[in-house]
Amino acid sequence: MNYMYHVQSTLDYIDERILETITVNELAQLAGFSTYHYYRIFNSFVGMPVMEYVTRRKLQFALHDISQGKKVLDTALRYGYETHAGFTKAFKKTFGYPPNYYRLHAPMGKPTKVDLGKLKEIKTGGIIMQPKIIKRESFKVVGYEFKTTLRNNAHSRDIPAFWDKCNIEGKEAKLYDTQTTMKHGEYGICVHTNMETDEFSYVLGVEVADFDRALDDMYTLVVPEATYAVFTTPIVSEDEFVPSIQGTWKYILEEWFPQSGYEIDDSKLDFEFYDERCHPWEFDKWCMEIHVPIKKV
Repeated sequence: MNYMYHVQSTLDYIDERILETITVNELAQLAGFSTYHYYRIFNSFVGMPVMEYVTRRKLQFALHDISQGKKVLDTALRYGYETHAGFTKAFKKTFGYPPNYYRLHAPMGKPTKVDLGKLKEIKTGGIIMQPKIIKRESFKVVGYEFKTTLRNNAHSRDIPAFWDKCNIEGKEAKLYDTQTTMKHGEYGICVHTNMETDEFSYVLGVEVADFDRALDDMYTLVVPEATYAVFTTPIVSEDEFVPSIQGTWKYILEEWFPQSGYEIDDSKLDFEFYDERCHPWEFDKWCMEIHVPIKKV
């Protein structure tokens, strides 16, 4: 018997009936196994209990609906949660971070079909990206602020345009000319995220010893002490650089966090760090770092 084929058929069935109440008995019958046998086989192929998987898929589909403009409360009710808070709590318990964190950092397409063949390949021969876990003391950043929104994924277009604008207008160079920087490298940091309006600010800045030389049009920020998981993106050519960053965020949020034993420390700030490894005049291929504040579950 081709076990993978029969388990795959139940994964497809779950997606097709994601708004319905789904039971283990129902899925076992579809696969042609006893409930006990199906439960064990599913866990061995997918790596988690079947009902945990059903919950995860429901939350992923719900998140996609919200990203398409649906109200959070309406979506929560549609997927079986009685309140906005209940939905957010379930999402954070399952994935290790709140739903807006995914919306902020990862592409918002419809959840892709789970392919057991590819999943097996990842487990047996794929590249697993392991972060460095570090503790970093508080530090200061001076830069420029840009206000944007999660609505209609506007931020995914606006932030790259903001970087281009800063380069064209010479703002990045101005930071190095006017500030006493601690080291070379630019930080990209999201601050003041409003869960109700989906609005937030993005700061492009450099690390400084103090704020004494900050100009009137500049933004000052103290990044608090935190423990970080630090991911380095794959080394790629310039035209693959932005997709590599998006892909790394997607890996962090969809694969690493749920299996890591950590959750996001949302009292701290995550950031992206771009240093000389992004300089086209020094390197043919580029990479950067993503620093995610974490705490043990």
